Amino acid sequence: MPILPLHGHETLRARLADLAGAGTLPSTILLQGPAGIGKQRFALWLGQLLLCEAASRPCGTCQHCRLALDLQHPDLRWFFPHEKIKGDEPSTEEVDERYLGDVAERREAAGLYTRPDGSMAIYKYTAKLLTGLAAKSPALAKRKVFVIGDAERMAPQAANQEMSNAVLKLLEEPAANTTFILTSSEPGALLPTIRSRTVSFRLSPVPDGAMRPLLAEPAVAAAVPNEPPETLLAMAGGALGALIGGEGRRDAVARARLLLAAADGGRESMLKAAFGAGSAKARGAFRETLEALLVLLRERARAATTSGDATTAMRALRAIPAVEEAKMATEVNAIPQLLALDVMRAVAGDR
Repeated sequence: MPILPLHGHETLRARLADLAGAGTLPSTILLQGPAGIGKQRFALWLGQLLLCEAASRPCGTCQHCRLALDLQHPDLRWFFPHEKIKGDEPSTEEVDERYLGDVAERREAAGLYTRPDGSMAIYKYTAKLLTGLAAKSPALAKRKVFVIGDAERMAPQAANQEMSNAVLKLLEEPAANTTFILTSSEPGALLPTIRSRTVSFRLSPVPDGAMRPLLAEPAVAAAVPNEPPETLLAMAGGALGALIGGEGRRDAVARARLLLAAADGGRESMLKAAFGAGSAKARGAFRETLEALLVLLRERARAATTSGDATTAMRALRAIPAVEEAKMATEVNAIPQLLALDVMRAVAGDR
């Protein structure tokens, strides 16, 4: 089944389409913006546009477009974080088979997927596969397009550092018929040498007018909580990905609400909540809690602004950078309990 159509981002779509039509689109692109707003779907749309050979691109009906929409075009490859393949260093064939299987799972879900947890990454063996694929001629189209989602997961761990350096060599001198499209919600976590070799474009949250038809898609309705559309719009904040995750998403929201309540309850409450924040082995779940906390803080700021409570609104807004910092810290050997305490202190206005 084809993946869901791209909704929103019309201005940037038109801009990049013009650049592609003029032959001036950069060969290495970084799409950045908040998590869950459709950066990887946008990257796949851009890949489809580049492979389409119709007069008005992407036409949506030619062979290239149909294969791209089915995530089966041999010249449009999609890579993203996954759990590390166990055992000895896997062969390139094994890695390729793994990614093709992962993409097939996303295809069956119409392109919808939960955000990779903190234990998932893009490992150095992926660089070998990318290097081999980039060296080949296009199989069907006139060019090749590689999408690397959540590209910040190539760093900073030691194995991923090697991955970043290997990909860097590909980005320095890409073939004339090759385009790399990286996406990241945390571009600051990318190696500076990689950022310096990309041309960055920023995506914004999807406005409600584009979110409504997206939420009406049957595949989306089956994947998000059973709530009224207006509630879903408020929960999403322009990011459909914030709604995907089922029980895990609801559990993360519940944990985030506990952190908020503890921050409002004083030092003793914060210490108790921090103690129960999770172990180092549960960084993925804690990261999801922090993502949910960001949503709740923005909701609190909006509600306080509407009611005229400027103090509460400003306190919530000032806490957001601390939560973002804590999210980045989950990528390294940070202790969730200490991060939780630091975040709650920020919410309480103590830092």
